[in-house]
Amino acid sequence: MKRNAIIIAAGTSSRFVPLSFEKPKGLVEVKGEVLIERQIRQLQEAGITDICIVVGYMAEQFAYLKERYGVQMVLNEDYAKYNNVSSVIRVLDKLDNTYICCSDQYYAHNPFLEQLEESAYAALYADGKTNEYCLRLNDKNQIQDVAVGGADAWYMAGYAYFNSEFSKQYKEIFAKEYADEDKRQIYWEDVYIEHLRELPLMRSIKMADDELYEFDSLDELRLFDKTYLTDTRSTIVKQICQQLQCQEEELHTFRKVVNGEGQTFAFMHKDVKYQYKNGEITKC
Repeated sequence: MKRNAIIIAAGTSSRFVPLSFEKPKGLVEVKGEVLIERQIRQLQEAGITDICIVVGYMAEQFAYLKERYGVQMVLNEDYAKYNNVSSVIRVLDKLDNTYICCSDQYYAHNPFLEQLEESAYAALYADGKTNEYCLRLNDKNQIQDVAVGGADAWYMAGYAYFNSEFSKQYKEIFAKEYADEDKRQIYWEDVYIEHLRELPLMRSIKMADDELYEFDSLDELRLFDKTYLTDTRSTIVKQICQQLQCQEEELHTFRKVVNGEGQTFAFMHKDVKYQYKNGEITKC
C-alpha cells in the first residue's frame, strides 16, 4: 500500500511567544533536532516519501526543506484569516492513504512504522479535567463520539491516518462544508466530528505521555529540553535580559496578550510581571 503524508505548518502558534515572533514553531530545535525535520525523517524511515507541507506564516523559512528532503510545498495564503480547514482544502486532492500531521509535534519513537489499514487518530490520556477533544470508544477501540471537554478520558492528540475509503467520503463532505465561509473558522477535526456517523469508523491509537510531546508554550518546552532555560535561542529574550540586567533562566511564564498589537506578550521576571510590546518593556 502506497502511503503519503501532509504536514500542516501554516499557523502562527501565537501561544508560543516570543519564539513564534521569530520563526514558525515547526522550525524550533528540540534536543538537537528541528521539529519538522525530525518528523520528515521519521516518515521517510517508514517508507513514506510523498510528503507535502502546507505553509503560510513565515513560509519562506521552510523553503530549504524542498531541496534537503525532496518534499512538496503548498502555500496557504489564508492562514491568518481562517483556521486549519484552509490548509486542508489546498491539499484535499492528496487525501488517499494519508497521514495528517502537525509540524510542531515531537514523537519519541517513530509512530509511522506501523502499517495501518483502518483510519485512526492518535490519542493521549487526560487524568482529570481537560478542555481537549475527548473520545468515547467502543470495545474495539473505535471512536463512537467526540466531545469538547471532559475528564479522565482519551483525547485527540498527534497525527491522524485516513485510509482511501475514509478519504473518499471525507473529501466530499469537506468540500461542501468549506463552501460555507462561516465554517472556515473551525478545525478539520470539527468537520469529522460533525459528520462522524456518516464516515467509516476511525480507531484510537493510544499513546503514552512519554511518546508524544506537544509544546504549547516556551515554559512547556523548557520542561522537556532544559537547554532552553539558559538559552532560548531568542533575540527578543536576549534583548529583555540586557534591559533588565538578568539571566534568561530568571524569565518565565511567557504568555500572549489578547488583542495585543505587533510583538506583544507578558512574562515574569522572578515574581514581577512585565509586558513586552514591540521592543518596550513595562511593569504590569
